[in-house]
Amino acid sequence: MSILVSNITKIYGTQKALDSVSLEIKPGGITGLLGPNGAGKSTLMKILTCFIPPTSGDASVCGFDVLEQSIEVRKKVGYLPENNPLYLDLYVREFLVFIAGTHKLKGNITSRVAEMIELTGLQSEQHKKIGALSKGYRQRVGLAQAMIHNPEVLILDEPTSGLDPNQLIEIRNLITEVGKTKTVMISTHIMQEVEAICNRVVIIHKGRIVADDSTKNLQHLITSGTVIRVEFSTPVQGALLKNIPGVLDVAIPENEDGHRISNFEFRISKGGNPVSVNWHIISAPGNDIRAAVFQFAVDHKLTVLSLQLEEQKLEGVFQELTRN
Repeated sequence: MSILVSNITKIYGTQKALDSVSLEIKPGGITGLLGPNGAGKSTLMKILTCFIPPTSGDASVCGFDVLEQSIEVRKKVGYLPENNPLYLDLYVREFLVFIAGTHKLKGNITSRVAEMIELTGLQSEQHKKIGALSKGYRQRVGLAQAMIHNPEVLILDEPTSGLDPNQLIEIRNLITEVGKTKTVMISTHIMQEVEAICNRVVIIHKGRIVADDSTKNLQHLITSGTVIRVEFSTPVQGALLKNIPGVLDVAIPENEDGHRISNFEFRISKGGNPVSVNWHIISAPGNDIRAAVFQFAVDHKLTVLSLQLEEQKLEGVFQELTRN
C-alpha cells in the first residue's frame, strides 16, 4: 500500500482540522483530493509528508510510519506544497543541484538535473534566478524538485496554480505520465483538471471524507435522471415536450451565470407554458429517449439543430456534497 491512513485526527486549539480520516491508496494512479478552503486537504498532505504530526491516529507511506520512520518516508515522497517555498536568490540549475545533494543522489547529478529541466520545460529559464521567474515557471521548478529523487509517491498541492493554458496542458500531461508508474495525490480546485487526469476522487468536507470513488462513479452520484439537451430551429412549448414517451420533466438550460441561454427565444405563452428553442429533457436514469425526441421533431415538422446526452459534471457533485 503506497498510502495508508487510519483514523487520523488533527486538532489546532479548539478547531478540528481532520476528524477520524481513514484512507488507502494503492500503488499507481492519480488521486484527486478535493474540498472547500479549510476542509483539511493541506493538513492531510502535511501529515503524510512528515511536516506536522497528527493529534491521533496512524499514517504510513510505502510501509513506513510517518512518526517513527519520517526519514524513510521523506525518501519515498516528492512534495510540492501550496506556497511552493523556493530559494529566490539561486539560479534554477543551481537550486536543483542543491536539492539533489540534500537527497544524497547517487550517480550523475548533472545528468539528473538536466533530465528534470527538460521534463518540466525549464530549458529556456534554467540560467535565470528563481526570483526572476513568473509564477508558472516557479511552479515548474517546484515540480522538478519534488521529482528529482525519483520518489515512489508524489504529493502535489495545487501544482498548476498560476500556469497559463499552454503550460497547464503540458503539466497535466506530465502528471498523467508520471501517474502511470508512481502514486500521485493531487489537491486542486479546478474540477476540469480532476476530470481530465484523476482516476479516483476523495472529497473532504469539515475534516471528514464525504466521498471516495472513481471519477466516473462520482459524476453519476447525484444524477436524478438522464438529461438530454436539445436545440430546435423554432420555439417549442414545454407542455408539448412533456408528452414525449419517457419524459419526466423539461427545463430551459442555463449558462454558468444562471441566465437562461435562450432568453432571445424564451417567452411564456397565453396558456402559461414556457416556449423556447433550447430545452433540457429529463427521463429516468439510464433511459435514453433521443430517438423519441427525433420522432417528436418529425411529427411536429421541426428541425433539430443539436441533440446531446449531458453528463453530470463533477462540479455539481462537489457542490452537493460540500453544501453547508
